[in-house]
Amino acid sequence: MKQMTLQQIAQACGGKMVCPQGQIVPDTEAACVVIDSRQIEKNGIFIATRGERVDGHSFIPQVFEKGALGVVCEELPEVLPGVCIQVEDSFRALQDIAAYYREQLTIPVVGITGSVGKTSTKEMIAGVLSEKYTALKTEGNFNNEIGVPLMILKIRPEHQIAVLEMGINHFGEMHNLSRMAKPDICVMTNIGQCHLEYLGTRDGILKAKSEIFDFANPKAQVIVNGDDDKLQLLGTGAVPYLKPEMTLTHFGKGKQNEFYADGVTMNGLFGSSMTVHTPEGDFPMEVRLPGEHQIYNALAAAAVALKLGMTPEEIAAGAVKVQAIGGRSHLIQTERYVVLDDCYNANPVSMKAAVELLTNATGRKVAILGDMFELGEKEAELHAGIGTFCAEHGIDVLICVGTLSANMAQAARETGAAGMEVYHFEKLDSLRKELPGLLQPGDNILIKASHAMHFEKLVEDLTQNP
Repeated sequence: MKQMTLQQIAQACGGKMVCPQGQIVPDTEAACVVIDSRQIEKNGIFIATRGERVDGHSFIPQVFEKGALGVVCEELPEVLPGVCIQVEDSFRALQDIAAYYREQLTIPVVGITGSVGKTSTKEMIAGVLSEKYTALKTEGNFNNEIGVPLMILKIRPEHQIAVLEMGINHFGEMHNLSRMAKPDICVMTNIGQCHLEYLGTRDGILKAKSEIFDFANPKAQVIVNGDDDKLQLLGTGAVPYLKPEMTLTHFGKGKQNEFYADGVTMNGLFGSSMTVHTPEGDFPMEVRLPGEHQIYNALAAAAVALKLGMTPEEIAAGAVKVQAIGGRSHLIQTERYVVLDDCYNANPVSMKAAVELLTNATGRKVAILGDMFELGEKEAELHAGIGTFCAEHGIDVLICVGTLSANMAQAARETGAAGMEVYHFEKLDSLRKELPGLLQPGDNILIKASHAMHFEKLVEDLTQNP
């Protein structure tokens, strides 16, 4: 890791370096920086953090036995097994070290935020860019104030581009993520209704998400969904968030956007094809992922890729290779069912998008939906709205799970869609026992809820034991 010696790390995080008696601080560059002792490498740096169940300080002797170069910690061990850097807050130190490391990098960094679709957009952008570049992308749910610095610290000399997902639920968090990531390209997917409990209104969400510009490249490329009414305000003078030298580009279905698509052919759950229009010309693109939202993802990827010097041919070749990841609109075909695994997380916007996706299926449409969390005072109303939405969009079977989802089931029944079956289960385990009797061969099944509902168990039931 370039310019990441113990001295430089101590300076970056404002720590006090303490050495065993007689030991000289080596000037070796760190091989890695980790908070999981199991991931330590020879000459790596271990940051000892305190969690709810595990205190990383207890593993300090072991990481030195494995060849650690040094340790960052809040409390020094009684006997120093190696060089330690003492700090007041290990998590803050992690962030400061990542911010320092980012400053040493010369590769472009793409930062992606928005209420819905961050992960699928990240996957599409990284997939397209990988046709030409060696790209690092955010892994799993490493998109918060712990995950983002860990991803930054994974960037290595072979990486030519980094694509970072940046998620928040409070004011000030994006400010800190921007301080670490310093994105050269900022992508904003939409301004929805998630995290209203903390951010108040969609205007509050726009303000919080726009903190991504605080430490972005002053001449950053800003690429936003031009069909979103709140994102349309950027660059108009209605909101003061953009810096003067930033370049604003819009993508969306509307022809007013610099990047838009027409000639769209939807292939049900098996993707879509389209003609992409750009300021530099038009070209065909195929996406083998289900859902109309993938059109937006493809347009965002095309905009980023063109800004980074890719050709239309390279963009199209990259897009067609992108595959869904587990838990996010992942299509799984079994001998008995077609399962649409979208159980990673849920909010009203993404829930409706997933239901709309299901309506493209041929055959019986079954939606298994669970509670959505962090919706604030309107949580009951928002759940009811999903039930009404399902009834109005031709869902054949609606199965609701959880306390809040009782509102969903009730609203669906009150809408009175002819022939629609509606069920409600308080607990997931109760549904798992009854589910085989509710399904039929050939069913198209959407599975979606907030992550804490553990709907991945349903996916396993239906795909591993169909």
